[in-house]
Amino acid sequence: MSELVRVVEKRSVPNNALMLHGLPDVGLVGLIATSHIIGQLKMNEIAYVDSDLLPPIVVLHEGLPHAPLRIFGNNDIIASFGESAIPAKAVQPIVKKLVEWGQSKKARLMISMGGIPVQERQDIESVKVYAAASIPTLIKTLTDKGIEIMHDGFLVGPYALIMRYCAERNIPAIALLAQSFYNYPDPEAAAAAIKEFSKISGVSIDVSKLIEGGEEIRLKARDTMKRTTEELNRMKKTQEYDLPLYV
Repeated sequence: MSELVRVVEKRSVPNNALMLHGLPDVGLVGLIATSHIIGQLKMNEIAYVDSDLLPPIVVLHEGLPHAPLRIFGNNDIIASFGESAIPAKAVQPIVKKLVEWGQSKKARLMISMGGIPVQERQDIESVKVYAAASIPTLIKTLTDKGIEIMHDGFLVGPYALIMRYCAERNIPAIALLAQSFYNYPDPEAAAAAIKEFSKISGVSIDVSKLIEGGEEIRLKARDTMKRTTEELNRMKKTQEYDLPLYV
């Protein structure tokens, strides 16, 4: 029987790189942020994810077909990037495969950028970014860099699974979660997450075009956001508004 999920490598993949995850989620924060980083760093496609669990979709760029879930890279960073909503039933095996593949490439650190839904997001002018980590030593690293820790709460969806699988395998991993709209593309939240990513990675990323082009990004991403919201609802994403009852 063939593998349920495969990562198909198209060119050489660097070892010991930082691995970034930008999958469709709340406010499309990770997708928007990772797309911007890929463009700014002129990263090339190095692999893609193939699975019968994904819908029969190709993404056309300049008339040529591409897989909706691809991996880009340079010598120092590799980034998984999903341009289409991942079906709820496919999230677990796909995320597990991405983590396993990253571990096989000896990724030195995995960073996920996403959104955390907040009510009355429209009233927030300065977006806050919270962080969580897979191992205790990273909490001190984040605190030393002035990044606020999300001490209590729930994570639901692809980034929750990335953190869980990394913790199980003792892989250093960080989730950067920007305050965002639940079902509305949020480029400003993506820009805030990128700024914290730069603190951790030491890679400077200009976010001015991301902020200036916010309205255009929102229009382009609205259909992806709609489909992503449907899948997030199936994953019970709204549980992130809750607080744990015990420790």
